[in-house]
Amino acid sequence: MTTSPSGSHHSSAAAQPQVRRADGSPIRAVVVDDEDALTDLLSMALRYEGWDVRLASDGQKALSVVREFRPDVIVLDIMLPDIDGLQVLSRLRADGNQTPILFLTAKDSLDDRIAGLTVGGDDYVTKPFSLEELVARLRALIRRSGLTTEDSADSYLVVGDLELDEDSYEVRRGGELIELTATEFELLRYLMRNPRRVLSKMQILDRVWSYDFGGKSSVVEIYISYLRKKIDSGRPAMIHTVRGVGYVLKPTR
Repeated sequence: MTTSPSGSHHSSAAAQPQVRRADGSPIRAVVVDDEDALTDLLSMALRYEGWDVRLASDGQKALSVVREFRPDVIVLDIMLPDIDGLQVLSRLRADGNQTPILFLTAKDSLDDRIAGLTVGGDDYVTKPFSLEELVARLRALIRRSGLTTEDSADSYLVVGDLELDEDSYEVRRGGELIELTATEFELLRYLMRNPRRVLSKMQILDRVWSYDFGGKSSVVEIYISYLRKKIDSGRPAMIHTVRGVGYVLKPTR
């Protein structure tokens, strides 16, 4: 770890208002890691944020805790003593659980990071990490998940036959309901707020992920492909690649 739970973390956390669920109740988080010192540190930091936190030290316990506690966000180590974090995530997604997940990993290769995102993870941090960074990324995941309310004069977006309702968190194309993950929803919202405007990978990283993801713009390509499969599959394409520049969303009529 690069940061202690005191000092700079407390001052930076105190500078921001606490994130709470739309009904005013605390955010519920599950932290899964077999390192007791790390989970103690993380739970302390998240409880300082006002969140309700549960811990699990292995994959099977994580599945049990998640199913019982129904968290709003999960911090999940990839390397666990029984089943690994990727298997935990796959089982949760197979159950229909779409809770945003942030991976913890000691591995530093792009392939390992992409593997976590490909099976349905929403973000990752590489150990060692700072508490400030982890909390900031969890805040971003919570914001993208639609759990908290944000005042907006135009919460209903329409581009062609594509509709996005920020209040109900629903997306439809041609009247057909489309299920999206929290990250896919935020990416589509950004594209729909900028119709016919070409957005670079760096702009998308900055807006959707709220940081530069280590400059790994391939994560944008992955999520654009996810969106295309759900939005454009079997229909006239709305999401277009502008080679060497970025992506643009355009109505088909």
